[in-house]
Amino acid sequence: MNKSNNITIQFIKYFFASALALITDFALLYILTEFLSFYYLVSASLSFTAGLLVTYILSKKYIFTESTISNTKYEFAIFAAIGIVGLGINSLSLKFLTEKLGLYYMYSKFITAFITYLWNFFCRKYILFNRRNS
Repeated sequence: MNKSNNITIQFIKYFFASALALITDFALLYILTEFLSFYYLVSASLSFTAGLLVTYILSKKYIFTESTISNTKYEFAIFAAIGIVGLGINSLSLKFLTEKLGLYYMYSKFITAFITYLWNFFCRKYILFNRRNS
């Protein structure tokens, strides 16, 4: 899979990478909550982190052509910081939708995934993987 600097192609590739991360996230959320009896917000944090790692690896390897930061550790720290804000959005939205609106936590997760996806893509694209910012 070749990298492209075209934002439309990157958005589509990021969609597929995020889909794989989302499958990881959803599966782990369900397993930890239903089979291992973790509180759903704890499960959501752990599963979100696993999805974050999947997205980072795929973003670096297959999606974005340029990196604003040459130090990989620093780059991952910023990538993770964006993810932590995404985790906050995810957790607050999940809690609100599940506990205030009474939705099943997996339905809530589906809704929050879309919001978090947009946050993560655009922040990562324009903060981390955009040579013009350097």
